[in-house]
Amino acid sequence: MIICKKLKQLREILADKNSNRLGDFAILKSDLLGAKVSPEIASQLAAVVGYYPLIDLKKLSQYPQDTFGREYADHMKANHLQALNISSELEEIAKNNVFALRYAITHDIFHVLLGFDTSYAGEIGVLAFASAQNYSQSLKISLWFAKFLYPLLAPQQIKQIFANLKKGKELGKKAEFMLGYRFEEHWEDNIADLQHRLGLPVSKNG
Repeated sequence: MIICKKLKQLREILADKNSNRLGDFAILKSDLLGAKVSPEIASQLAAVVGYYPLIDLKKLSQYPQDTFGREYADHMKANHLQALNISSELEEIAKNNVFALRYAITHDIFHVLLGFDTSYAGEIGVLAFASAQNYSQSLKISLWFAKFLYPLLAPQQIKQIFANLKKGKELGKKAEFMLGYRFEEHWEDNIADLQHRLGLPVSKNG
Protein backbone atom coordinates (compact mmCIF):
# COMPACT_ATOMS: atom_id res chain seq x y z
CA MET A 1 0.00 0.00 0.00
CA ILE A 2 2.78 2.41 0.94
CA ILE A 3 4.75 1.50 -2.21
CA CYS A 4 1.66 2.08 -4.35
CA LYS A 5 1.24 5.51 -2.79
CA LYS A 6 4.85 6.41 -3.55
CA LEU A 7 4.54 5.17 -7.14
CA LYS A 8 1.41 7.28 -7.57
CA GLN A 9 3.28 10.34 -6.28
CA LEU A 10 6.11 9.68 -8.74
CA ARG A 11 3.68 9.37 -11.65
CA GLU A 12 2.00 12.64 -10.67
CA ILE A 13 5.32 14.48 -10.59
CA LEU A 14 6.41 13.04 -13.94
CA ALA A 15 3.04 13.82 -15.52
CA ASP A 16 3.29 17.50 -14.60
CA LYS A 17 5.69 18.89 -17.19
CA ASN A 18 5.81 22.23 -15.40
CA SER A 19 6.51 20.68 -12.02
CA ASN A 20 9.33 22.14 -9.93
CA ARG A 21 9.25 19.13 -7.58
CA LEU A 22 12.57 17.67 -8.65
CA GLY A 23 13.56 17.27 -5.01
CA ASP A 24 10.44 15.22 -4.34
CA PHE A 25 11.17 13.05 -7.36
CA ALA A 26 14.77 12.44 -6.27
CA ILE A 27 13.93 11.45 -2.70
CA LEU A 28 11.01 9.24 -3.76
CA LYS A 29 13.18 7.48 -6.33
CA SER A 30 15.95 6.85 -3.78
CA ASP A 31 13.48 5.62 -1.20
CA LEU A 32 11.76 3.25 -3.63
CA LEU A 33 15.09 1.82 -4.78
CA GLY A 34 15.83 0.85 -1.19
CA ALA A 35 18.55 3.39 -0.47
CA LYS A 36 19.41 2.58 3.15
CA VAL A 37 22.39 3.08 5.45
CA SER A 38 24.02 1.13 8.26
CA PRO A 39 23.30 2.07 11.91
CA GLU A 40 26.79 3.58 12.12
CA ILE A 41 26.14 5.95 9.21
CA ALA A 42 22.64 6.69 10.46
CA SER A 43 24.09 7.91 13.75
CA GLN A 44 26.33 10.33 11.85
CA LEU A 45 23.26 11.78 10.13
CA ALA A 46 21.54 12.70 13.40
CA ALA A 47 22.28 16.41 12.89
CA VAL A 48 20.28 16.52 9.65
CA VAL A 49 17.20 14.47 10.58
CA GLY A 50 14.22 16.43 9.26
CA TYR A 51 16.56 19.16 8.01
CA TYR A 52 15.71 20.47 4.55
CA PRO A 53 15.60 24.28 4.47
CA LEU A 54 14.46 25.95 1.24
CA ILE A 55 17.30 26.70 -1.17
CA ASP A 56 16.74 30.04 -2.95
CA LEU A 57 19.04 30.14 -5.97
CA LYS A 58 18.03 33.69 -6.87
CA LYS A 59 19.15 34.89 -3.45
CA LEU A 60 22.37 32.88 -3.54
CA SER A 61 23.25 34.28 -6.97
CA GLN A 62 23.46 37.73 -5.34
CA TYR A 63 26.10 36.65 -2.83
CA PRO A 64 29.67 37.92 -3.32
CA GLN A 65 32.07 36.11 -5.64
CA ASP A 66 33.93 33.18 -4.06
CA THR A 67 31.27 32.56 -1.44
CA PHE A 68 30.02 29.00 -1.29
CA GLY A 69 26.44 30.08 -2.03
CA ARG A 70 27.43 32.08 -5.09
CA GLU A 71 29.55 29.23 -6.47
CA TYR A 72 26.66 26.82 -5.97
CA ALA A 73 24.15 29.17 -7.64
CA ASP A 74 26.53 29.74 -10.58
CA HIS A 75 27.00 25.99 -10.99
CA MET A 76 23.25 25.40 -11.02
CA LYS A 77 22.64 28.18 -13.54
CA ALA A 78 25.46 27.09 -15.84
CA ASN A 79 24.10 23.55 -15.95
CA HIS A 80 20.40 24.55 -16.13
CA LEU A 81 19.65 22.82 -12.84
CA GLN A 82 17.08 23.48 -10.13
CA ALA A 83 17.64 23.20 -6.40
CA LEU A 84 16.18 19.95 -5.04
CA ASN A 85 13.77 21.40 -2.51
CA ILE A 86 11.46 18.98 -0.67
CA SER A 87 7.75 19.67 -0.23
CA SER A 88 5.97 19.26 3.11
CA GLU A 89 3.91 16.29 1.86
CA LEU A 90 7.08 14.16 1.84
CA GLU A 91 7.92 15.05 5.43
CA GLU A 92 7.47 11.45 6.59
CA ILE A 93 9.95 10.06 4.06
CA ALA A 94 12.35 12.90 4.81
CA LYS A 95 12.38 11.92 8.49
CA ASN A 96 12.43 8.16 7.97
CA ASN A 97 15.04 8.00 5.21
CA VAL A 98 17.56 10.72 6.00
CA PHE A 99 20.09 9.22 3.59
CA ALA A 100 17.70 9.50 0.62
CA LEU A 101 16.94 13.08 1.62
CA ARG A 102 20.48 14.33 2.13
CA TYR A 103 22.03 12.50 -0.79
CA ALA A 104 19.44 13.99 -3.15
CA ILE A 105 19.84 17.53 -1.80
CA THR A 106 23.63 17.54 -1.50
CA HIS A 107 24.47 15.89 -4.83
CA ASP A 108 25.04 19.15 -6.69
CA ILE A 109 26.71 20.65 -3.62
CA PHE A 110 29.24 17.82 -3.82
CA HIS A 111 29.89 18.63 -7.48
CA VAL A 112 30.78 22.21 -6.50
CA LEU A 113 32.99 21.36 -3.52
CA LEU A 114 34.77 18.43 -5.19
CA GLY A 115 35.35 20.24 -8.47
CA PHE A 116 33.67 17.61 -10.66
CA ASP A 117 31.57 18.76 -13.63
CA THR A 118 28.26 17.20 -14.67
CA SER A 119 29.62 15.00 -17.48
CA TYR A 120 29.75 11.21 -17.10
CA ALA A 121 33.32 11.64 -15.91
CA GLY A 122 32.23 14.19 -13.32
CA GLU A 123 29.31 12.08 -12.15
CA ILE A 124 31.47 9.03 -11.54
CA GLY A 125 33.85 11.20 -9.53
CA VAL A 126 31.04 12.22 -7.16
CA LEU A 127 29.74 8.64 -7.02
CA ALA A 128 33.21 7.30 -6.22
CA PHE A 129 33.57 9.90 -3.45
CA ALA A 130 30.24 8.94 -1.87
CA SER A 131 31.08 5.26 -2.15
CA ALA A 132 34.46 5.79 -0.47
CA GLN A 133 32.74 7.63 2.39
CA ASN A 134 30.64 4.46 2.92
CA TYR A 135 27.26 6.18 2.82
CA SER A 136 25.37 3.17 1.52
CA GLN A 137 25.91 -0.25 -0.01
CA SER A 138 23.57 0.80 -2.82
CA LEU A 139 26.07 3.45 -3.89
CA LYS A 140 28.86 0.90 -4.06
CA ILE A 141 26.68 -1.22 -6.33
CA SER A 142 25.85 1.84 -8.45
CA LEU A 143 29.55 2.62 -8.78
CA TRP A 144 30.28 -0.93 -9.90
CA PHE A 145 27.72 -0.60 -12.70
CA ALA A 146 28.90 2.90 -13.61
CA LYS A 147 32.47 1.68 -14.15
CA PHE A 148 31.19 -0.50 -16.99
CA LEU A 149 28.32 1.64 -18.26
CA TYR A 150 29.81 5.15 -18.41
CA PRO A 151 32.73 4.28 -20.72
CA LEU A 152 30.19 2.78 -23.12
CA LEU A 153 27.94 5.83 -22.96
CA ALA A 154 30.80 8.32 -23.32
CA PRO A 155 33.83 6.60 -24.93
CA GLN A 156 35.46 9.98 -25.57
CA GLN A 157 35.61 10.49 -21.78
CA ILE A 158 37.15 7.12 -20.88
CA LYS A 159 40.47 8.54 -19.72
CA GLN A 160 38.80 11.19 -17.56
CA ILE A 161 36.23 8.72 -16.23
CA PHE A 162 38.90 6.48 -14.76
CA ALA A 163 40.97 9.44 -13.57
CA ASN A 164 37.95 10.83 -11.71
CA LEU A 165 37.09 7.38 -10.39
CA LYS A 166 40.49 7.24 -8.72
CA LYS A 167 40.38 10.87 -7.58
CA GLY A 168 36.89 10.52 -6.10
CA LYS A 169 37.90 7.48 -4.07
CA GLU A 170 40.99 9.23 -2.75
CA LEU A 171 39.05 12.35 -1.77
CA GLY A 172 36.37 10.29 -0.08
CA LYS A 173 38.90 8.57 2.16
CA LYS A 174 40.64 11.81 3.17
CA ALA A 175 37.70 14.21 3.61
CA GLU A 176 35.48 14.72 6.61
CA PHE A 177 32.13 12.88 6.62
CA MET A 178 30.12 15.25 4.43
CA LEU A 179 26.63 13.81 4.18
CA GLY A 180 25.72 14.93 7.70
CA TYR A 181 27.03 18.48 7.22
CA ARG A 182 24.56 21.38 7.32
CA PHE A 183 25.80 23.06 4.17
CA GLU A 184 22.78 25.34 4.02
CA GLU A 185 24.10 27.22 7.06
CA HIS A 186 27.35 28.06 5.29
CA TRP A 187 26.29 29.78 2.05
CA GLU A 188 28.08 32.97 3.10
CA ASP A 189 31.38 31.20 3.81
CA ASN A 190 34.33 31.60 1.51
CA ILE A 191 34.34 28.41 -0.56
CA ALA A 192 38.09 27.88 -0.12
CA ASP A 193 37.73 28.10 3.67
CA LEU A 194 34.87 25.61 3.60
CA GLN A 195 36.81 23.17 1.43
CA HIS A 196 39.78 23.43 3.76
CA ARG A 197 37.62 22.69 6.82
CA LEU A 198 36.18 19.64 5.11
CA GLY A 199 39.58 18.28 4.15
CA LEU A 200 39.14 18.91 0.42
CA PRO A 201 41.52 20.45 -2.12
CA VAL A 202 40.99 24.20 -2.34
CA SER A 203 39.69 25.23 -5.76
CA LYS A 204 39.82 29.00 -5.28
CA ASN A 205 42.13 31.48 -3.64
CA GLY A 206 39.43 33.97 -2.65
